[in-house]
Amino acid sequence: MIQSLFKKKSGSSPSLLWLVSLGVGAPAILIVLALEPDLVLAALSLLLFGGAAIAAALACAARVQRRTPGLNLWDVAGGLVLTGCAASVFGEPENVALLFEHLFERRAATQ
Repeated sequence: MIQSLFKKKSGSSPSLLWLVSLGVGAPAILIVLALEPDLVLAALSLLLFGGAAIAAALACAARVQRRTPGLNLWDVAGGLVLTGCAASVFGEPENVALLFEHLFERRAATQ
């Protein structure tokens, strides 16, 4: 099923690349709008690392070649990891602890 989204084994299908981009971009906009400014970088880094893991899993499942002349899912996964690292470097460690406290408070309140 995943391979049907690819035209070739190169992994440069625009439909799958758009799907991964929207899958990361839409939640990123929601994070920026919904969370306090101190928590945004920590939440974005978690989102970007998760998106990179999903993109790498899709590339592995579809057996995408790693070295192609165009953009492929491996390149997208690498870009997401680099961006996630940058977001985590610019964020403060205290904000990560605040993010997890914020998330667990919401979970305890709903139960």
